[in-house]
Amino acid sequence: MSSEIRNLEPKSVWNHFADLNAVPRPSKKEERVIQFMVDFGKKLNLETKVDKVGNVIIAKPATSGMEDRKTIVMQSHLDMVHQKNADTVFDFDTEGIKMFVDGDWVKAEGTTLGADNGLGVASIMAILSSTDIAHPAIEALFTIDEETGMTGAMGLEGGLLTGEILLNLDTEEDDEIGIGCAGGVDITATRTYKEEETPENTTAFEIAVTGLNGGHSGMDIHKGLGNANKIMNRLLFDGFTNYGVRIAEINGGSLRNAIPRESFASVVVDTVSKASFVSELAELITKIKAEFASLEPNLEIEIKETALPEKVVELGVQTGLIKSIYGALNGVYRMSPDIEDLVETSNNIARVILKEGNIKIGCLTRSSSETNKWDLANSLRSVFELAGFDVEFSGSYPGWLPNTDSDILKVLKSLYVEMNNAEPHVAACHAGLECGILGQNYPNMDMISFGPNIRGAHSPDERAQISSTQKFWKFLLEILKNIPSKN
Repeated sequence: MSSEIRNLEPKSVWNHFADLNAVPRPSKKEERVIQFMVDFGKKLNLETKVDKVGNVIIAKPATSGMEDRKTIVMQSHLDMVHQKNADTVFDFDTEGIKMFVDGDWVKAEGTTLGADNGLGVASIMAILSSTDIAHPAIEALFTIDEETGMTGAMGLEGGLLTGEILLNLDTEEDDEIGIGCAGGVDITATRTYKEEETPENTTAFEIAVTGLNGGHSGMDIHKGLGNANKIMNRLLFDGFTNYGVRIAEINGGSLRNAIPRESFASVVVDTVSKASFVSELAELITKIKAEFASLEPNLEIEIKETALPEKVVELGVQTGLIKSIYGALNGVYRMSPDIEDLVETSNNIARVILKEGNIKIGCLTRSSSETNKWDLANSLRSVFELAGFDVEFSGSYPGWLPNTDSDILKVLKSLYVEMNNAEPHVAACHAGLECGILGQNYPNMDMISFGPNIRGAHSPDERAQISSTQKFWKFLLEILKNIPSKN
């Protein structure tokens, strides 16, 4: 790891971030990072405990003169999204993130950086380990599994925390103060199929859609970026409609909360039609790349002849699959009628797998409106069930309703203007912050979210801005000094 990272300011934050990023921490495999945090807390002789689901809570008393202030909960999540470029050789289960400095940005070598939410975790660690930073009594809450189900926040029992104010450090714009977020639900469509012998006198092709930007399926969903699963389906639909293409295998996308960057398919077509098929597909590829030229300049769509597969999907199931993916909404479903430029409801067709007699389609539907979340979810269910799929809803979590009269919001707004001579952007976001879930068992806790500039979260283009992290850190220190007194 580059020593440049450890020499960045604020050194305490970047050094803790470097230590954290040396620990593999994929969602649902947080055992090592949980132990890392426990060891960290105990080394500081701070009260440290792990709850029944794996969340780590570290308590630190108020510094001298701050004992009369309200206790605060400082919260970030320990897990990170694991994405890498196709040509990057990297094992997320065993290797630490390889970071480097590029101008004003910290990046990773071909993988996600883990700044979401590692910079929040590192900032809290810097406060806990400090000896000269003024702060009220702190309960540091490090949750698990935020990225793939928010089971840490869901499993946090009421009564474990006594803090009256929660500072969530999981916002990715340094001029934004978050006061609300979207809820979500995972939608999984599955079905089996009979494998049929590959027809005689056919030629096989591999189709690859690569080079897309990807990104956060909430924060980036309104940008019109390419979805590899949708683009692949256009190609398969055209090939099937015009040339009777038969599908042997599909492997598209990865995690539900990441816009899919890549998709791969194996197909066969009658040999007598292969030249026409390749020619027409080339024309369609040119048109698709033209559509996305300004948004996805690195989009690549390749088709190449390959060895014949032994089996293909049965024809009726293939028809239903292609048409259901075509009919299923991907992208923005509804904009908020109350908050300007806020996506209210959306869906990401994140994962499409067809192999060895099984099909699985994974979506993540988000909304700040519970009724519209279920409206879209039921719309998707209907599309897939009409195509013969079994559909399951899971991992549903609520949104966080904005409170524009929040006391801690008033503190942050005033400090931001004082420090930056500009108004902050007070907003709800179309991402799944844990505040809404935590609020179920802690309904009286006053919550706010903020953080440094992070770009390209959930993709290998993820990067954290150094100057913005410095701005965020100064802001955080002033907030700690200005926490209101107890009632």
